[in-house]
Amino acid sequence: MAKSITPNRIKQNNRSLIYHFIYENKKVSQQDISYNLRLSRPTVTTNLTALEKEGLIQKNGQIDTEFVGRKAAAYSVNADYRISIGVEILKKEIKIIAINLYGEKLDRITHEIIYEYKEMYFKTVCNKILDFITSLNVSDEQILGIGFAMPGLVAPDKQTILYGKILSCTGLSITEFTRYLTYPCTFIHDAYSAAVSEMWASPGLTDAFYISLSKHLGSAIITNGEILTGKHGHSSTIEHIQIEPDGAPCYCGKHGCMETLCSLNVLLKENENLDDFFERVWKGDLSFSQRWNTFLTNLARIINMLHLIFDTDFILGGYLAQYLRKEDITFLYEQIRQLTPFAEEQDFLLISKMPRHNITIGAALPYIQGFLEKIESEIL
Repeated sequence: MAKSITPNRIKQNNRSLIYHFIYENKKVSQQDISYNLRLSRPTVTTNLTALEKEGLIQKNGQIDTEFVGRKAAAYSVNADYRISIGVEILKKEIKIIAINLYGEKLDRITHEIIYEYKEMYFKTVCNKILDFITSLNVSDEQILGIGFAMPGLVAPDKQTILYGKILSCTGLSITEFTRYLTYPCTFIHDAYSAAVSEMWASPGLTDAFYISLSKHLGSAIITNGEILTGKHGHSSTIEHIQIEPDGAPCYCGKHGCMETLCSLNVLLKENENLDDFFERVWKGDLSFSQRWNTFLTNLARIINMLHLIFDTDFILGGYLAQYLRKEDITFLYEQIRQLTPFAEEQDFLLISKMPRHNITIGAALPYIQGFLEKIESEIL
């Protein structure tokens, strides 16, 4: 049965509309709100006063106008009213980030900590997170939650790792962290996390195949504006599609998986990093250029195979995205053209719009999204 429209419901709806109008437009005047939302000036004034009193919005200077006279006061969302924490767990380090209600980075830190499925490891990680939160100088009330991006498949309730061979963390429960943390905590697959960031950066994105080119290969299928998880939770795990049965061993126990061809663990040698690698590539160092061309050739094989199955845009993201150049995309198209039976247009390969910190930001974003969705239905 539909809820009856009561005066209180209308009041809540108006406050939600006003808040989201300010959120979307960043800096607005009372007149802007009244005109665009078709609300009376007294209604707008009452709601602005209430929202400001609660700390959800704040005055932010004045609105410039071409008219002579007193300038109108400007209102903006208090972006730090609530913040979220994202943590990426890797074999040899952890990355922590804090973002505000716009998904903007407030601070970020990295710690070298070798992963171990031991209580001391989880306690150490949690202490680092707590120290980081303390450094932000925020109240506990401001923290919406902590998202942990993991290189493994996550249960639908986001509380358990279903498959985690990279870190040997299969069966890991979020309680290993929550026993030291009082905030809401959840797991998220690192590739899905990167895709969440991409959708945040491109609100109009509805369908795409996101490929995360990071230390490990990963992907996410975006359909109708949501990430497809599949019946058993392992949709789009392209890293374990076998390409060369007699190829290099994969961490899954098989040989010649896509992971062994297009992950940064394959591209980079021990003690190499991406900055140094591409500096050598761009300077024309033959051995580095050949290695890069081999990587791109294998990536083209993978993209062509997937594109034959899913004819949509392909977004190249992950750690590698910020190093991709126009000539690299051209090279990929040329290789794909030699493999595909179709006359492909050069219009489906895109570089991520959020190439930096995408995994940690994506781990934090679900809490921000949840807050904004809740505030859409009722002002907190």
